[in-house]
Amino acid sequence: MINLRNITLVCAVSAFALTSAVGQTSFAAEAPFKPQSGQAGKDVVWVPTPQALVDRMLDMAKVTKDDYLIDLGAGDGRTVITAAKRGVRAHGIEYNPDMVKLAQFNAEQEKVTDKASFAQADIFASDFSKATVITLFLLPQLNVKLRPILLDMKPGTRVVSNSFNMGDWEPDETIMATADCTSWCTAYKWIIPAKVDGNWKLGNGQLALKQTYQKLDGTLTVDGKPQPISEAKMDGVNISFTAGGKKYTGRVEGGSMKGNVQGGAAWSANKA
Repeated sequence: MINLRNITLVCAVSAFALTSAVGQTSFAAEAPFKPQSGQAGKDVVWVPTPQALVDRMLDMAKVTKDDYLIDLGAGDGRTVITAAKRGVRAHGIEYNPDMVKLAQFNAEQEKVTDKASFAQADIFASDFSKATVITLFLLPQLNVKLRPILLDMKPGTRVVSNSFNMGDWEPDETIMATADCTSWCTAYKWIIPAKVDGNWKLGNGQLALKQTYQKLDGTLTVDGKPQPISEAKMDGVNISFTAGGKKYTGRVEGGSMKGNVQGGAAWSANKA
């Protein structure tokens, strides 16, 4: 005797299995594409940064959970994702929409979407002024084009570049990743310097500074006696120089700076 109830159940189960199979096929078809090293982009070709260098770049930048990292030209998202796995809030700007989808997919796979985000945009039409750390892997001419924008960022912001420099703006630090890295293994770091070019009035004298990026030249005049300064540089908002055989260190805050002279005496100056 044929049991119609069993036939109905079998048909229902088969229909469910067929629907599930179709759903799985659709999901697989929506998976992100696989990028090819050297594929053309808007201004550059895409080449993946070796993971060993990504790790060294983040170490170099001394990222902490209080930082906000923005990666310019985020590619497949590996720098942003690695930072997010360290607890850092990170954002990637990428022009290629397929790469953006891939980066978002990778962030989901690594379960860091609460920290990692991506946007499809042109870096030269984007506002990344809120970042405390900038990472990039662009060509030298693009780095130089970005240079004025970066120099207007908040002093102390760290900029780390894979392989390419900033023209005549010398890096504050250079490192190489050797373990598990065979190409594109050099990184450069710059710290955005406070702008101090000009004349500063001390209590009994004047500090005249000429600034070229983080490097300084100038003269310290005390009691009418000018003394050239040497070993002078900015490290973010921190200033240091030597004059009259003594080392001066201090901190710049807007239109004023103050600190100590070697030996313990305090000094301060205001922008003239």
